Amino acid sequence: MSRRAIGLQLPGLVRAWARWIISDEPPTPSDHRADRIDWPRCIPFLLLHAACLAVLWVGFSWAALAVAASLYLLRMFFITGFYHRYFSHRTFKTSRPFQFCMAALGCTAAQRGPLWWASHHRHHHKHADEEPDPHSPRWRGMLVSHTGWFMTRANYATRWPLARDWQKYPELRWINRLDWAPPLALAAALFLLGLGLQHAAPALNTGPWQMLVWGFVLSTVVLYHATYTINSLAHRFGRRRFNTRDDSRNNLALALITLGEGWHNNHHYYPASARQGFTPAEIDITYYGLRALAAIGLIWDLRPVPDRVLQQRATHTETRPRHADPTPDPKQTPAGGQHP
Repeated sequence: MSRRAIGLQLPGLVRAWARWIISDEPPTPSDHRADRIDWPRCIPFLLLHAACLAVLWVGFSWAALAVAASLYLLRMFFITGFYHRYFSHRTFKTSRPFQFCMAALGCTAAQRGPLWWASHHRHHHKHADEEPDPHSPRWRGMLVSHTGWFMTRANYATRWPLARDWQKYPELRWINRLDWAPPLALAAALFLLGLGLQHAAPALNTGPWQMLVWGFVLSTVVLYHATYTINSLAHRFGRRRFNTRDDSRNNLALALITLGEGWHNNHHYYPASARQGFTPAEIDITYYGLRALAAIGLIWDLRPVPDRVLQQRATHTETRPRHADPTPDPKQTPAGGQHP
């Protein structure tokens, strides 16, 4: 490419990266490319995947692996327990400070801000496996449902009408707007951790670059694709306990790697419960973690699965309205978050 061509491309690239840094800009109604992948804006996402190859240079250590595994589990819990079960479905209550703390920690998973995540998930429930559902394998195919949908301009902005209940908290709007800051802070902290261990505990055979690649890059990419399986694989593979009007399925393997989200058919039948594994045999690690937080008083009023739901059989047909509003009303349901 000539220097002139590069110069002509630069303003568009700068605008794309500005949309990545400040993420509230919606596509214009006349944008005919809204459903296409915005490749310039996705450069950081693609570079993160390419950076996984750096393991060939930084090598392996048990310390780096332990940090990577720990951060995978912690951040998966932040996503499943708070981005999903709290911000999307309001299945329990908490204080305003802890609410913000979990929003910021959820951002370290680099899956956008809590209000973006919740609003798009509510849109999914409202149109599950219908044509408006942006990540339905039935309509979009497996690849788009797994990753492609959130790379488009149409799905980049927060769906604010579906996040009205959270907009009154300025700190949530702020962290949602600057969702890139916590992942960068985590990456910097891991680099410094590796630097410190290199000097204080040389027997661990680790260092700053190794800790960064294993603890942030690899852990984040694996976390990405484990989370995405619920959009793609959990609508194609598994068993259906309930005859919901979507393609959701229960899948033990997905439940294990996502700490309980693989009981997806259960969740689509009754999304208002803090528990997605409806029976003791259905392992739901996120729910166990939420119970532990409730035991020490950080959260409370976890919504259970009603007996009437537990007594249902797969021969029963889903009776909830097809287009029921997925946005909980904190004034009408005990699942509303704490309002200080």
